[in-house]
Amino acid sequence: MPVNKSKAAFRTIAELAEELGVATHVLRFWETKFEQIKPMKRSGGRRYYRPDDVKLIKTIKHYLYDERYTIEGVQKLFKEKGLKAILGEEIQKDFFAEAPQEMELSGDARDVLNNIKEQLKVLQEELKQALENTKQ
Repeated sequence: MPVNKSKAAFRTIAELAEELGVATHVLRFWETKFEQIKPMKRSGGRRYYRPDDVKLIKTIKHYLYDERYTIEGVQKLFKEKGLKAILGEEIQKDFFAEAPQEMELSGDARDVLNNIKEQLKVLQEELKQALENTKQ
């Protein structure tokens, strides 16, 4: 039964396999052959495919099934032309790896955070002293 998800939603391996009409073990196999496929993995190893992963895998499937390329042929194509050229647009960066954006803080919030920062510094010093005492 097809799942109606937004194009921006992450897909599980079962959802993606159903959408593409391939078995889940095929997707896991492709992950071993194409280093560009890097689904996010949660606890227990559960895979979540980002929209960029989905687009990449659809492209791989197209070359393998429709264009009749071999796996080695698709790997060579990716290496020679690059993913950006093949997919037709810049691949999004992993948004989990992006630097956090600065936030505007009220004076009270800034004071609270500065107080916490000072308390953490005190705790850090206490831990250093405790560690030194245990070494002696």
